Amino acid sequence: MEHFATNPIDRSAPESLLVVAAHPDDIEFCVSGTVMRWIAQGTKRVTYCIVTDGGAGGYDERLPRQAMGDLRRAEQVHSAKRSGVDDVRFLGYPDSYVEPSVELRRDLCRVIRQVRPQRAVIPSPEINWSRVADLHPDHRAVGDAALRAVYPEARNPFAHPSLLKEEGLEPWIVPELWLMTGPTPNQYVDVTPVFDRKVEALRIHTSQTAHFDDLAGLLREWLGEHARAAGLPAGRMAEAFQVVRIDG
Repeated sequence: MEHFATNPIDRSAPESLLVVAAHPDDIEFCVSGTVMRWIAQGTKRVTYCIVTDGGAGGYDERLPRQAMGDLRRAEQVHSAKRSGVDDVRFLGYPDSYVEPSVELRRDLCRVIRQVRPQRAVIPSPEINWSRVADLHPDHRAVGDAALRAVYPEARNPFAHPSLLKEEGLEPWIVPELWLMTGPTPNQYVDVTPVFDRKVEALRIHTSQTAHFDDLAGLLREWLGEHARAAGLPAGRMAEAFQVVRIDG
């Protein structure tokens, strides 16, 4: 019988990694430092999957709305390369209108079966009332859809049968989930050694971050809170996750 397990958390770098996010820049805010550390420790294959087109983002009213999607995709590709990631996939769903639909779950299952990750990082489907930035409904909708795609749909040959019958994509079990932006983290990754690179990767998202007077200070404060929760020494910075092992 398949079940969620309480096995000890695997802190080592996975061979293959899939990171799913709602918008361009979500990964750089929440998980890019951890990705950089895993790549340095031996992770060989990393895929970013961005669900929306990012068209509702930005702060410059002079920029035509129809240009925003293309701009944010370009920013994400450039930023991912700064982190050491070349495989970035965009599903193109409208920004701010995401629902955990059958179509989205199928599209996420397709990516999971294509890249066959040992570990997936996804948004938490739960509300984190302690931080306003985490309340965006797209984050929770993508988290809900990604969780369903991981368990049970991507592993089930009878779920979205066209993926197997027409595209030849065999079922795949993702053994471990790392949830970002959730209310109950149980794992912290010290990203102090790559903090400057994380800030640089986030600054590439100019359409979203140019208005911040002190982006590095904002990140330092936020990541410092995580580090204190983890019991790390003063001055350290960490990214936070809830890790769930899923046995096959």
